[in-house]
Amino acid sequence: MARAVLITGARAAAALDLARAFHAAGWDVHLADSVKVRMARWSRLHVRHHQYPPPRSDARGFRAVIAGLVERHGIELVVPTCEEVFHLAAPALLRALGSRLFVPDMATLRLLHDKFAFATACREWGLNAPESHAINSAETLASFLPTSQDWVFKPRFSRFGDRTLVGPTPTKLEASGLITAGDWMAQQRIEGEEACFHAIARNGVLTGFTAYNSRWRLAGGASYAFKQLDDCRAEHLRRIAAKIANNGHIHGQFACDVIFDCSGQPWLLECNPRATSGVHLLIAQGAIVGAISGQAQCAAITEPRQAFLGPAMWALGLPQALRTGRLSEWRATISQGRDVISQPGDRAPALGALVDAAVFSLKGLAKGISTNAATTCDIEWNGEDHD
Repeated sequence: MARAVLITGARAAAALDLARAFHAAGWDVHLADSVKVRMARWSRLHVRHHQYPPPRSDARGFRAVIAGLVERHGIELVVPTCEEVFHLAAPALLRALGSRLFVPDMATLRLLHDKFAFATACREWGLNAPESHAINSAETLASFLPTSQDWVFKPRFSRFGDRTLVGPTPTKLEASGLITAGDWMAQQRIEGEEACFHAIARNGVLTGFTAYNSRWRLAGGASYAFKQLDDCRAEHLRRIAAKIANNGHIHGQFACDVIFDCSGQPWLLECNPRATSGVHLLIAQGAIVGAISGQAQCAAITEPRQAFLGPAMWALGLPQALRTGRLSEWRATISQGRDVISQPGDRAPALGALVDAAVFSLKGLAKGISTNAATTCDIEWNGEDHD
């Protein structure tokens, strides 16, 4: 009998790609989300789809549905992809499902997701992180005004670079209303080349890793094409990831944003304890199912060092390429990379992704928030205590 996996956060491209990988490895795959997304549902992949209540507004209902799905379908492994990870790790659900949840405990998630706490932990673990300070008063904020352009100001709990101020002028910083907007931090501004890594750990031991960068991204920072780093830099970051996994006793997925300074030294900026774009590169290596489940590694399904979100590359990347004179680079990415949404024999998810994007955009307009915010408003976690 096939082993069963429940992949949550079906709205994410990572969820569809993971579903394909687990299905190819012989697993019985279930996908679930709090919204009905077309991208995954329109796929020809043989999986079962489920819906749960929005965890941010109905935490108890969410936990009850997850527990019911696990019991009813004999789910052996629950793998989150989005911020529902913070709700899956609620103590009550973690006690009920135990090792079937591929998530760190709540204390670890808080440490990783809180940007100031993560920077502090990195420095305690002997890892390079920019000088960071919590900002929780007008007096603290005022102390940064004379040198504001040397600092990056961001919420301690945020995503997509939301509301981040990079080297603002004193006037702009004063006018930001930062102190009234919740917990913020100031982080020393480091100039250099940006990169990311995605890692998987089981009980504190690194089992999967990839490092990459992107030249194709949204204004807020979210990328839609990903290229593996050179082996030297990747190995440097792999050692860092292993140290984070060990010191944080991590059991689950985590990813970090990094910047290499002019001397080639990497600095850890922040951590996302969930699935990120690096998932697609790990899947291309055939490594991710074994890394998550503890099974023997699967054979590689393909070997590109690049991956991209097809609908975004056409709808956003092509106009950008034409506008900035990067058409040849765009063509190279399309020809050399792997489209993680539209694949031979399974093209409908590309159309589904466009429809989903339109639905989230309309939802954002209706709520007076950005499209990015609309994609997470029902699942995000900003440090609140679980009931």
